[in-house]
Amino acid sequence: DIIVENFRPGRLEAWGLGYEELAAINPKIILVRVTGFGQDGPYAQRAGFGSIGEALGGLRYIVGEPDGAPSRVGISIGDALAGTMGALGALLALHVRERTGHGQVVDAAIFESVLAFMESLVPEYDLAGYVRERTGAVLPNVAPSNAYPTKDGQTVLIAANQDAVFRRLATAMSRPELANDARYATHSARGKNMVELDELIAEWSLTLPADDLLELLESNGVPAGPIYRAPEMLQDPHFSARESIITVPHPEFGNFRMQGVFPKLSHSPGGVRWVGPSLGEHNDEIFQELLQLSDDEIAAAITV
Repeated sequence: DIIVENFRPGRLEAWGLGYEELAAINPKIILVRVTGFGQDGPYAQRAGFGSIGEALGGLRYIVGEPDGAPSRVGISIGDALAGTMGALGALLALHVRERTGHGQVVDAAIFESVLAFMESLVPEYDLAGYVRERTGAVLPNVAPSNAYPTKDGQTVLIAANQDAVFRRLATAMSRPELANDARYATHSARGKNMVELDELIAEWSLTLPADDLLELLESNGVPAGPIYRAPEMLQDPHFSARESIITVPHPEFGNFRMQGVFPKLSHSPGGVRWVGPSLGEHNDEIFQELLQLSDDEIAAAITV
């Protein structure tokens, strides 16, 4: 049904495995091609990694502190987005195939996969001349929405930028008058005064341990959460109840804990049966049983 490859454009064609050749064998074939810059255009033949796609797609420039250099987000998000867009394209192509009977090529470029998630970055500049800059932990003109320190040295994320939610936060802080203060009463006012508002909230959050702060915010209906690392995820009862992290047997590592299947589907939820094969684990099965190659033919193929 689906073939996935991530070579530079033209590599499959050089091997006689381009889409036209594949479609001649099976017109329903869907070919997902993941590259740095796409199958055509002046940059198509350039070497491309996820980091380069993140830079070209606009992400790297806006990540980091305002007075620092462009940064990465901490994971290889460009690669992940390209894989996600490739998978989404494959599903769309399958849907079209149900109506037409024909497969097609899914062209998933890393830089475009990043660009697709850049919100209104392009029209902001094109229509208003506004260039997004690095803003660190805050979202410009949206307040309060930041990471705040606690008495026990932890950090809690609080998002109370909507008017009704901010009133609930002010009540939780025992400062209900803040919700009627002209500097903080509206979304736009809080955005203009976000620095001093963040300072007020930080002074308050520092008086409480993280657990007490989170409990108080929850009881007042204020969105808030701890900033987790892997150790906290593995201990969290919500992760456990939803099987967000599952345990899969591994021949070398024993119990191998990893992410589950997302999103969750009600009638076909899916699952993870194994972590994956070791390098070359299925060579004999493929070469000998499936392709029925002799030992000499296998040796010749490996040499090539």
